[in-house]
Amino acid sequence: MPHSQTQQPHPAVLPPFQTLLDNTNWGSLATACGTGGSLPAALALLTNADPLIRESALQDALGPVTHQNSIYEATVPVALYVAAILSHPAVMPSGYSHDAKTGSNRPTLVRLLEWLGDTAYDANDDCAAVDGRLHGEGAPGEHEAMRAFRDARPAIFSAVRALLCHDSAGVRHTALVAAIPLAEHPLLAQHQAALAGHARRLLASSTDRYHRDRVLEALKAWGHDTSSSENASDVAAREHYARLRAARASWNGGYSEDPPF
Repeated sequence: MPHSQTQQPHPAVLPPFQTLLDNTNWGSLATACGTGGSLPAALALLTNADPLIRESALQDALGPVTHQNSIYEATVPVALYVAAILSHPAVMPSGYSHDAKTGSNRPTLVRLLEWLGDTAYDANDDCAAVDGRLHGEGAPGEHEAMRAFRDARPAIFSAVRALLCHDSAGVRHTALVAAIPLAEHPLLAQHQAALAGHARRLLASSTDRYHRDRVLEALKAWGHDTSSSENASDVAAREHYARLRAARASWNGGYSEDPPF
């Protein structure tokens, strides 16, 4: 594990966001551009009452800890903090359309869930396997940061799971996509059946290509037959991805695995 980052309880327990903000030695934690000394101010702005202030704080708070799909020492306490503010009144959506694609039209809650999901996918089992081959067991640096994030998945999942039945389809669908890679943790395997039910409901109503791809991938990984849930767009997308994989394998001289970045 990395050197002491924060005085946090068992990773399955999510501390209050203010405790994380106050009790973490941010200046000692590595980010993509140095240390996390500036993170507390940016993170605190994510619960500001002004949506424009929250919007401008997102990049400052989240960008330094996930640059180029990498996991850094500061990523774990930031992710725990983000999970802890998901229920904060300031980040709840207002007048939100789940089909909105631009950042300015999406509430802070959805932006935070998207970030948690993207980060969880960057630390999922496939990425961890690639990371292990690159660094080997016990290697320092980013390898340990990824392992720390993976250990924290139950705590993060506890906050994301609470939003799976949110009134807003955009919120609950984004929460589901975030929950899927988190649920790879062995302690969370029991939740996969419930997540599969949410996935079926998403497929029955959503046209979002990214969301559909993620839940179809998860259902197949969990051993479910998805043929009755797929539509023509899903089939076309699957064939398109197959062509891309074949082209990548050809470009790489027959090496078909995605590059480790």
